[in-house]
Amino acid sequence: MGVVGFGWMGRVHAQAYARVRHHFPDLGVVPQLVAVADDVPGRAEQAAEQFGFASATTDWRRLLADPRVELVSVTAPNWLHRELGVAVAEAGRHLWIEKPVGTTAEDARAVAAAVATAGVQGTVGFNYRHVPAVALARRLVAAGEVGRVTHARFAFLSDYAAAPGGAFTWRYERARGGSGVLGDLASHAVDLVRHVLGAEVTSVLADTAVFVPERLRPTGPTSGHELVTAGVPAQVENDDYVSALLRLSSGARVVLEASRVAVGEQNAYGFEVHGSAGRLAWDFRRMGELQVSSGSAPQDQAVSTVLVGPGAGDYAAFQPGPGNAMSYDDLKVVEARDALISVATGERHGAGLLDAVRAATVLDALEASRTAGVRVDVPAG
Repeated sequence: MGVVGFGWMGRVHAQAYARVRHHFPDLGVVPQLVAVADDVPGRAEQAAEQFGFASATTDWRRLLADPRVELVSVTAPNWLHRELGVAVAEAGRHLWIEKPVGTTAEDARAVAAAVATAGVQGTVGFNYRHVPAVALARRLVAAGEVGRVTHARFAFLSDYAAAPGGAFTWRYERARGGSGVLGDLASHAVDLVRHVLGAEVTSVLADTAVFVPERLRPTGPTSGHELVTAGVPAQVENDDYVSALLRLSSGARVVLEASRVAVGEQNAYGFEVHGSAGRLAWDFRRMGELQVSSGSAPQDQAVSTVLVGPGAGDYAAFQPGPGNAMSYDDLKVVEARDALISVATGERHGAGLLDAVRAATVLDALEASRTAGVRVDVPAG
């Protein structure tokens, strides 16, 4: 294993590799942390010391040249996804890359094409689809337990950028951060729409806004969503907020909303699905619960809170019975398992590059709709 970019997400990937055989002992392959690359001076060396990577470098090209590296995690910022993803594939290495895989659908298609041409495997970090409650919701929808899905709401609300004193970083630049909250949070929402409802988005009508238009560009290095008090004022170039009306191939309608400046909301991610015979609802902050309403009569249905347990997704790999909490990091362990199985078998497991392309195509349509002020059809394929 090699990891390119060792911020918070790089650490999550390294931890997932280290834990994967604890939870999936029959995996059949043994991940070894071989190389780590990060251009921040000293960060790769610190990672190697803490996590046991055999080598550390500031140059990701040296990592790709290491013959011991077979699978590469790309956890660098968005604007580097295309260059890194294509380079990994062309070097004949398998790829585990974080969403949104670039800043546009064109970027995602380029990485997908490189992976296909090289004949390597590509896994994408749409981690919320690995929540056992989400897996149960998907299964209930597919089984018709809520009848025909008529309409749904998917919301990804966060406050990480709500403070005007938050440092101006690459996330707020169009060239490096892409479409802002669309690529950051709405990409997850779009993936869950497709994954849970089992239908494609065919058209969108979107509105977006920038609510914190100016931030301070720090004079020194920052980490995460750090607050600053000194720096040069800079204009935010991408969106803080998006709301959209989606039409699906199934005929269902979806309201999608995402915000990075939602005061009072911390990782408020979830969905509510209404069908002709029932309802499902899930909230990431109560990850192990699924609200379920179904029955023969569509009126006055009781709502039950189901504590998911073994039998739902990969829950049994982590906890023995309902009511025991799983974590965000556990979802990345499942993702690591999928990446490793894909490499071992040569067959795709979990979210892949085509999922990233499809999500990015919807995001591009959302931007086009906002710009033109009209409903936009989403290209097929």
